[in-house]
Amino acid sequence: MRKTDQPGMTEMEKHTNIDRISNLPWDVLDTILVHMPLKEAARTSILSSKWRYKWTSLSRFIIDDKCLPSCLSDKVLRWKEIMKIMHQVQSNHSGSIEKFKLAAYCHPIHSDLDQWIQFLTERGLKELVLQEFDSVMRFKLPACLFSCPQLSCLELYGCVINLSPSFRGFNSLSSLHLANSSIRSDTLEFLIANCPVLERLTLLNNERSAVLKINNLNLKYLKIDSKFEDICLQNAPLLSSVDIRLKMIPRHPDQGRACNLVRVIGCLYGIKKLTLSTHFLEFLASNDIPERLPAMLDHLLALDLREVRFDNLKDVRVSFSMLNSAPNLEELIISVSNSSEVSNTVLDFLRAHCLLETYFIKLKVVKIRGIWGTRTEWEFIKFILAHSPALEAMTVVKYGGERIPDSLFMQVERASDHVKVTSLTL
Repeated sequence: MRKTDQPGMTEMEKHTNIDRISNLPWDVLDTILVHMPLKEAARTSILSSKWRYKWTSLSRFIIDDKCLPSCLSDKVLRWKEIMKIMHQVQSNHSGSIEKFKLAAYCHPIHSDLDQWIQFLTERGLKELVLQEFDSVMRFKLPACLFSCPQLSCLELYGCVINLSPSFRGFNSLSSLHLANSSIRSDTLEFLIANCPVLERLTLLNNERSAVLKINNLNLKYLKIDSKFEDICLQNAPLLSSVDIRLKMIPRHPDQGRACNLVRVIGCLYGIKKLTLSTHFLEFLASNDIPERLPAMLDHLLALDLREVRFDNLKDVRVSFSMLNSAPNLEELIISVSNSSEVSNTVLDFLRAHCLLETYFIKLKVVKIRGIWGTRTEWEFIKFILAHSPALEAMTVVKYGGERIPDSLFMQVERASDHVKVTSLTL
């Protein structure tokens, strides 16, 4: 801060004693302070009386473990410390609050959190992030949150989501992340459909959403890791990145309908990156699996299939159907499920495909992880090498034991003269 000018001081000395930082416009100071950890921003209160409450008027508040004493481990006491911060902000804040993030290990009192969110919605809130916290019961979101027109990012953990009767949509929401929360299927469908600029949707370990209907004409990124009975992506034409992991196979995956692979994946005409995991491959394999999809996935560049069972014909057929439907595929990643069994039907299927004139002309990179060294896995590796003329790199990672020797790869027919094969072991 500026010192009192002393007699005999030169103009240069007086000039250097000017408190330039305190005289900066508030929007500049806010930009500086919000890039500091909140604990450090609060320490500026000791600079002078002018700075005492500046930190309480920030436009962004991130409350994490760094804001709390490291010696404080009790979850209830940690919440009391957080409430002290909130009370100071409520008492002194007069501007807008664009972002609030709670990412501290604590046990929140729901009525306190409810009141705080009410305060935030009155301050023009744009981003609300409630990450993992400890609570016996899920937090029921207050109705005021659904009347927050500027909201652009919503990330919730451990919440109960019931839309208010007056809810007409989030016209500014571009990112929605729901984890370990409870929301009915019809409520989730209505919420997604009424976010016209939504681009990113993440659903992790949620309950009460048995049927996922993703109806949004603007959605580009989708990640699901949860339990569900059925899924529909037909009304999401701009999806370019999809990552789906099904926690457990539904009781009736076919339900007498057409093949789930065609119904769910066949409509992703603009997809560029596709990641499918665990039981979802089994879900897709219901009913008759076509050699390729009715409509080609012309934009698909990267395909990541996780925990593929090479002793299961349906898993292998689903994988091949997608491969045959992606003429411009450049990268293929496959992780193998734990299995040391050999299926003769899978062997016959793979050997038959080796004789076909099917080539992946754009495929450049292949990564196969966690193989066990079975004959079916080896036949698949041989197939890819023999039918990928543009292949530049193949990495094969074996689970346990010795890696596959280079000499064995040298004996395999290769469609590409310049492919580099790397053999590793875990």
